[in-house]
Amino acid sequence: MNRKTEELEEIIGYHFKNKHYLTQALTHSSYANEKKLGKLGSNERLEFLGDAVLELASSTYLYEHFPEMPEGELTKTRASIVCSTTLAKLATGLHLGDYLLLGRGEEMGGGRTRQTNLEDVFEAVIGAVYLDQGWEAAQAYVVRQLRGEFENAEHGAILKDYKTILQEIVFRKEG
Repeated sequence: MNRKTEELEEIIGYHFKNKHYLTQALTHSSYANEKKLGKLGSNERLEFLGDAVLELASSTYLYEHFPEMPEGELTKTRASIVCSTTLAKLATGLHLGDYLLLGRGEEMGGGRTRQTNLEDVFEAVIGAVYLDQGWEAAQAYVVRQLRGEFENAEHGAILKDYKTILQEIVFRKEG
């Protein structure tokens, strides 16, 4: 996976000191299961970590760049930026699905383009960057990857995700 790893690093604009983190970020649980790597061999733990880093990095960016925005609007804006659809779209743009290590069944079932897999690998790569070089590198990586989404927020073009819209309707009817 050496040449492929270097190729992917060029695409994502980040070079890992410890290549193992990137390999693990790309390892789907189906592949880990088939290769008998155990539950800890897949990207699931990195996804968990990456999700937290993504939320903190995006929250920090919004807090710093929208000083007049109240908390509720910050929350809605963040939710619309880091929703599943956006993360899968960004993963697709980075061709992360092409580099996923998948088990045979997942491969045959279209796993490279499945939204949940793309979202998960996007978050796992963030977790890998965080472990590889720490908070500043991870925050910079997140901001770089979400730059277009942040620019849309600055221009008021953020579309709400369906969950947020549903919650607003429910709260209006209850209130």
